[in-house]
This record gives sequence, structure tokens and C-alpha cells, in this order.
Amino acid sequence: MGIWRNTILLFIFFLTTIGFLSAQQKPNIILILSDDGGYDDFGCYGSKDIPTPHIDALARGGIRMTNSYVTASVCAPSRAGLLMGQYQQRSGFEHNISNQPAPGYQQEDIGLADTARTIGDQLRFNGYETIAIGKWHLGDQVKHHPLNKGFDHFFGFIGGHRSFFSKMGGLPKGERLEHDKQEIDEQDVYYLTDMFTDKACAYIEQQREKPFFLYLSYNAVHTPVEAKPEKLKQFESIVDPMRRSYAGLMSAMDDGIGRIVATLQQTSQLDNTLIIFLNDNGAATNNGADNGILRGLKGSKWEGGIRVPMIVQWPARFSGGTTYDGLVSSLDLVPTCIAAAKGNPRQDIHLDGVNLLPFLTGEYARAPHEYLCWRRGVASAIRSDNWKLIQVKDQAPLLFDLSRDAGETTDVAKQYPRTVKDLTVLLSKWQDGMDRPHWTSPYGDYNQIMKHKMEVVGRTMERQYP
Repeated sequence: MGIWRNTILLFIFFLTTIGFLSAQQKPNIILILSDDGGYDDFGCYGSKDIPTPHIDALARGGIRMTNSYVTASVCAPSRAGLLMGQYQQRSGFEHNISNQPAPGYQQEDIGLADTARTIGDQLRFNGYETIAIGKWHLGDQVKHHPLNKGFDHFFGFIGGHRSFFSKMGGLPKGERLEHDKQEIDEQDVYYLTDMFTDKACAYIEQQREKPFFLYLSYNAVHTPVEAKPEKLKQFESIVDPMRRSYAGLMSAMDDGIGRIVATLQQTSQLDNTLIIFLNDNGAATNNGADNGILRGLKGSKWEGGIRVPMIVQWPARFSGGTTYDGLVSSLDLVPTCIAAAKGNPRQDIHLDGVNLLPFLTGEYARAPHEYLCWRRGVASAIRSDNWKLIQVKDQAPLLFDLSRDAGETTDVAKQYPRTVKDLTVLLSKWQDGMDRPHWTSPYGDYNQIMKHKMEVVGRTMERQYP
């Protein structure tokens, strides 16, 4: 009897050990999101005046996307699409968080839907510890809180922006820092980019049995454009004071990313950590960012509003220093992370994204997407192959060939009526599958109409229509 008992115990120990080793073989996953950065403000994407050596190092060690998009040109809906892996319009999340519920909805409906499942839900379902740090901006109600949306831990603020420095005298609830629902005394707050980086490094250094997923959502380089004094000194050669402060914000974030990679190296976790970096939308109208040759800014369907830097690094899996030209979306990051985790998606949410791993490794030669779509109020757009169509209510459609005109300077709709028709059919079919917005934007329709007029060109004109 003792022999059988010892045999059974040994077998149980063997299974437990194998399970533990299998869990450890799963990669840690870190998703880093910057806020309102310009496409041309990252060194590996062309920046000339703001060095980003640590982000550039991610690109050298990984894969840099050249045709990568987010699902919206403003913060909140872009984050919703990213974290769900689903077009956010499916659940009525079309605009930034506001106080204007649409008919039939209430204030408590403004945010992630009750049925929404985030990447935190997905990876926790697959055995990961899940951590969210930084800006949330996905709803103000208790039910929208990250701890109720798939994350085991949260350190950050719920709203869309706040000061980078400690601010005494009382703050709105959405701007107050909290740690797992415990409010942090503003006296203990220091430069926010550094604070978020410190907390991320602390989580990385923890010993744990489970692999971890870390969502690090910097509020840099969103307004207020508040740089540390030493960073202003570093960029004193930049004449424009807004651009100088913006450079300071960008550089501090880049330093933070460098520290995160260094912490992974020091803890021997870098090789089997999947790191994804991207920006949430294009350059804002009010932060000094630069989209380079891309037309338009945050809030528009121009390339400058929706096309973003995206870098993927996983030393154990990918060769470094390569680029990928296929059409990819932030929608793809949820299924990609699930696949990297050797997991299975939850069945209670439809995923619009695709697993990028076989595309990035060269197993699949085709592009991940036939087309991608966008909508915000009266303006919508579709990209298929190199064709881009923009539609605004009661306006003639605009068509661009991005292979020849990345800056969208020349409307060729009249020369290619069949292409306009085909893309219009695809876009209409997509819209038929989306819900109507559950709340509206305080900017209304006027700004969307004005942003997409061919004669509205350049930052000076566009900033009139945020």
C-alpha cells in the first residue's frame, strides 16, 4: 500500500512540476501605449530633433510595422478597440468619454459595455496575472474600473488627463491617482512618467508563479505639456517652447522604456517577454507633436489621425531589425497575445483582430487584413490594399492612392469611380454590423465635417477643429 501511495504522490508531483514549467514557458507580455505622439516623433520613424534611443532599440531588436493603425483617432475609443480586440462601435463606444448619453442610454452607460471583455480578461482566463498602470479613460463608473475589467492590479488614474506633477488643492476624481482603489495622497506623487515606470519595474521584479501581462498606458505625451526642468535644459536648442516641452515629455517616456527593458534584463526575463509598443492616435492639435508627411491630426480620418508607430519585440521568437509592411491594426494585439500565451480566446466576445504571429514569422505571406474601417459621427473611412476612401455625410467621397500619395494631397475619386463604389459597399457592409453610438461628442458634427475638407491643410488650420 505504501508503494502505491508513494507512486501516486510522485506522479502528482510530476504533473504539478510539468504544469509549473509549462506556465513558466509562456512569455510575459508587456503592452506599452503612448498618448498623442506624432508619427514623425520617434527616431525609428523619422524624428530628427527628438532622440528616442530606447524605443529605437526595441525596433532594432524586433519588428517595426510600417502600415499599422488604431481603431479611432481619439483616446478613449482607440483604447477600447485595442483592449477588446473588437471594433469598439460594436458596443456603441464611438466617441471620447462625455456627459452626453444618446437617447435611450444613461450616464452609467458611458464607458466599456457590461458585455465587454478586455485583454486583461482574456489573459487572466489563460492563467496570467494582469496589471494595468497609467491612464485608463474607459468609463468613470465603478463597473468600468480596471479591477472590474480583467485586471488584478491597477495603479493610475481613471480619467483622460491630469498634471504630470503633484497638484495640491483638490483634484476631480478622474485625475486622482489610485492603487487598487486606494487613493494616493497627492503629497506622495512625483513626476508621473517616472512614477508609472517605477511601478512597472517593481511589478516586473516580483517573483511569481504565473506569467504576467502588464498594460503600461503612459499619459505622455498628452497635454498638459509639462516637462521636467532637466529635460527642458536638455532640449534648449529647440526654439519653439511648446515643441521643447513636448520633446521633454517624449524623452522622459523613452527613458522609462529603457529602464523597463533594463529591469527585464537584470531579472533574466527579457528573452521570453513579448513587448509591444504603439501610440494611441496621431499628433494632437495642441501638444506640439509632428506627423511628418502624414496629413491630418488627432480626431480625423486622415492618415495623421489613425496611422501609428507599432513595434513588436520577442527575442525568443523574432529576429531583430526587420520591418513588416502588411496592413495591421491594434485590433490584432488581443488575439496575438492569446496565441503567444498558448491560450484560447474567451467565447463571450467576438474578436475582429487576427493573430499576427504567423504573419510576422513569415509563415503567412498574405496581408493580415483585406480592409480596415473607421467611424466617428458623420465621418467614416476604409483602407483596402493601397486605396483609402473617406466619407463625410452630405459630402462627395474622397479617394487616395496611398502607394503614391501617403500625404493624401490628391483626391482621385473622379478618376476611379469603380474603386469608390467597391469601397463604399464594403464600408456600408461594415457599418451595418456596428451599433449606434451610446453617447455623443461635445464637439458635434461640425468639426468632423471641417476636418475633412480638402482645403483645410496644416496644423494652423486643423487646430481650429479639435
